[in-house]
Amino acid sequence: MPELTWNNKYDLTGRRRPPLRVALPFQTVETVNESVQDRQRSLDSLAEERAWRNRLIWGDKKYVLPSLLSEFSEAVDVIYIDPPFFTGDDFSFSVSVNGEQFDRKPTLIEQKAYRDTWGSGIDGYLTWFHDTLIHLRQLLKETGSIYVHLDWHVGHYAKLVLDEVFGSGNFRNEIVWHYYNKFQGNVRRFASDHDTIFWYSKSASYRFAPVKEKRPEGPVSQIKRKWDKSSGRIVNVKGPDGKVIYQETDERTVDDVWRLPMLQPADKKENLGYPTQKPKSIIERILLASTEKGDLVLDCFVGSGTTAEIAEKMGRRWIVADLGRFAVHTTRKRLLALSEVTPFVVQNLGKYERQLWQTAEFGETTTVRAAAYRKFILDLYHATLVTGYLWLHGLKKGRMVHVGTVDAPVTAGDVRQIVEEFQKAIGTGKDAPKVKGIDILGWDFAFELNEVARQNAEQAGIDLRLIRIPREVLEKRAVEQGDVRFFELAALSVGIRQAGYQITLTIDDFVIPLDDVPADVQKAVTHWSLWIDYWAVDWDNRSDTFHNEWQAYRTRKSSSLTLAAEHDYSEAGEYVIVVKVIDILGNDTTKALTVTIDGP
Repeated sequence: MPELTWNNKYDLTGRRRPPLRVALPFQTVETVNESVQDRQRSLDSLAEERAWRNRLIWGDKKYVLPSLLSEFSEAVDVIYIDPPFFTGDDFSFSVSVNGEQFDRKPTLIEQKAYRDTWGSGIDGYLTWFHDTLIHLRQLLKETGSIYVHLDWHVGHYAKLVLDEVFGSGNFRNEIVWHYYNKFQGNVRRFASDHDTIFWYSKSASYRFAPVKEKRPEGPVSQIKRKWDKSSGRIVNVKGPDGKVIYQETDERTVDDVWRLPMLQPADKKENLGYPTQKPKSIIERILLASTEKGDLVLDCFVGSGTTAEIAEKMGRRWIVADLGRFAVHTTRKRLLALSEVTPFVVQNLGKYERQLWQTAEFGETTTVRAAAYRKFILDLYHATLVTGYLWLHGLKKGRMVHVGTVDAPVTAGDVRQIVEEFQKAIGTGKDAPKVKGIDILGWDFAFELNEVARQNAEQAGIDLRLIRIPREVLEKRAVEQGDVRFFELAALSVGIRQAGYQITLTIDDFVIPLDDVPADVQKAVTHWSLWIDYWAVDWDNRSDTFHNEWQAYRTRKSSSLTLAAEHDYSEAGEYVIVVKVIDILGNDTTKALTVTIDGP
């Protein structure tokens, strides 16, 4: 059959370039809506097989998909993907501040993802699309199906790649979604009023159940038909007199043109303000046609979370993923709005992805690799390397700089060691600090740091700044183009009141560094609480993962946000409470508090 070729499809020897196949273990960073009993059982017996947990994954598809293969090879019943359409605006979205809408531009990592995928034009897109499909096909059951949602930008190219990966004989339908309510203004061509969904099965043994819809014109009279097993055809049903039987019906079997309205800004009930959000009705039809209860659904471009919501409501298991931090946050909020949502986990590849990167970039030898890594980070931070210290690694504008490791969070113990070494270093040579300040760079920070670390440092007369190392550091193109920027952590102040077994928490203050916040958004924030989009509490953290046991958040229908939470403990003891805040840009800040419950 004819073949579509593109640059880098084959290497110099004429062999097909394989996709990246690195399997990394997932890290669970949050467990949502798990009962106290289920949580205790999982802690009591790690050997016991745990109950299924739906998964919301934050990460790059090139790492997420091959990492899923070890557990889910040939296990997925249906895949729906709505990948970026080669338009450039796929990562933008709006945020609401004090009743006003502001466009949120793509983060640097999202911009980088766009450049890496489409920076070399259609060739880059096709390489990325082909590699993604290879992994997705391996994840599908033999009876499984994949639905790929595209539009006119790349649909014609994508069809040929799908034919190559899944086989042209497994092409089932080109579904046309006709959105008849899209206003396009004065365009000098016929208006584009449809998207295309390509449906492929993995084999000839696929599942399909016809889907019915209401007739817009109301009931009609039509010939009654049935499936005739002997002839293998649909035949007319006849009465005893040999005449065809007619019946009244207000339903019709859905064909390959889906006449469904596009979401409109005024639709506050369903529209979340996410630009790539698709109507729920599309996913409902796909799952009705190709899945049954308990089947596993995968969407690795989950966006606003439509697939996860519909799969949850229809009793399907689900795994969804996205590169965008805000997409993951939007999906989590959307799921929490459902009554009695089943427990799910939020995961990423965390330190394992960074370890892989560090070894690939700086070599296998531990000492050499660590030194080269620190020098690399310091250069990006525009700091000068210093030697002779164990915990202090650089100097920038008179301030000392510590570079955290790739595989562990910065802890309170680390900060103590850094401060002690700093105090000994003052005035002791050419690399001694000129300012009583320390910048601590880290990939992750322990729950208890933030204000505690700052306060301890302030008591010693030291200005301490906690700086997050951005994930863009891992991306060569972002580094080469100077797109790596470091930002200070937000500061969260939490109040606590205790009365017997009851605890009341209050958010007393939240300060966000303003380096990455547009001026018009800053102006709209008339009170510090408007920076907060969502916050959650783990009332009994066991140092395993954050368990979301209570939450409050803003929605399009209700912009108000409660700043207090109450909890009643069932027995006396010492408890660690962890508070997590998500700001309007999708970044999270955590704080840990310890309380002792003595009883009434």
